Amino acid sequence: MSSNSIKIDGKLPGQDTPATVATGATAGPQAFPSPGGPARNDTPAGTGPGRVGQGDLSLGDAEVDGRGGQGIGGREAFEATPPAADAATEPSVKAGPTGTRRKPRVPRWAKQAAVQLSAIAVLIGIWWAIAAAEIWPPLLLPGPQDVFHQLFVITGYHDGIRGYSNYFLQEHLWHSMSRLFQGAGYAILLGVPIGILLAVVTPLRWIFGPAIDFLRNLPPLAYFSLLVIWFGIDDTPKVTLLFLAAFPPIVIATADAVRSVPADRINAVRMLGANRFQSILHVTVPSVLPEVMTGIRLAVGISFTTIVAAETINGVPGIGGMVSDAQRFNATDVVMLGIIVIGICGLAIDGLIRLTDRLLVPWRGH
Repeated sequence: MSSNSIKIDGKLPGQDTPATVATGATAGPQAFPSPGGPARNDTPAGTGPGRVGQGDLSLGDAEVDGRGGQGIGGREAFEATPPAADAATEPSVKAGPTGTRRKPRVPRWAKQAAVQLSAIAVLIGIWWAIAAAEIWPPLLLPGPQDVFHQLFVITGYHDGIRGYSNYFLQEHLWHSMSRLFQGAGYAILLGVPIGILLAVVTPLRWIFGPAIDFLRNLPPLAYFSLLVIWFGIDDTPKVTLLFLAAFPPIVIATADAVRSVPADRINAVRMLGANRFQSILHVTVPSVLPEVMTGIRLAVGISFTTIVAAETINGVPGIGGMVSDAQRFNATDVVMLGIIVIGICGLAIDGLIRLTDRLLVPWRGH
């Protein structure tokens, strides 16, 4: 037997001679040390993965470390190297100082709120600086402190007087919101079905389409005097004016949304066995609802901007009537307070509509 091979009892398939394993230059009988025992001088030095001499048969699953034992203190031993897959799955250690933690991320809404509050604070500071410089008389441009003082005056009693014109600020606001919700509510209840009819029935669209466009292009003050002549000076002309301001945007948005529904969607559910009512309920309504909500949002905004014009005649109690009445007496601080309250209420109503939109139309954009 050659000094460069180890004899293994057994034969490879198709061979008449025993199989040999190439191990490197050694002499004499070979023996593997027992685990934990002393290293032997006749232990073969590792030269790489053990392979069968004349075939591809591997000697077990262990591989001998190529760094071998001849050059390390005269001791020779087999060392099993871990598979590459096991090494790849070991958790990696991130470089960096020991014990450091990642800083928590600031939410986006917190950043947005901080930016918006900072912008408001800057605007109030500019307003206060201009008012303190008295570029204009305090009668024309009161300071923020004067407007803020009127907030406490109108919401309570002062010198035996109850609020403004014998109504508190919250009462003025409540009457205005009541008129707004009545006018916008009637516009929504009538505008959506009429818009669907104009989209489905072509002769109706030919007849009433130009009239709705004509009404949409008219400013509210152009026909408010006519409404006062017809309905008097109570709440009826005010609610009617708000209704006419909100009605055209809802009708136009609904009609355009119905006409833009893809025909493939309706044909697909019809092929699946849906009748006309089911196709309208499950296809047309979900398809037009995003555009209808957009039209309602625009219509309510237009109505809200008309509230001051609607309350110019006998508008007390009402926030618009309070502003109009304070204008006659040059109460600029009350006028500015009313404008700020109207703007805050407008933002609140718009936010409420957007929240309703997200709840009712979660599929918007899909």
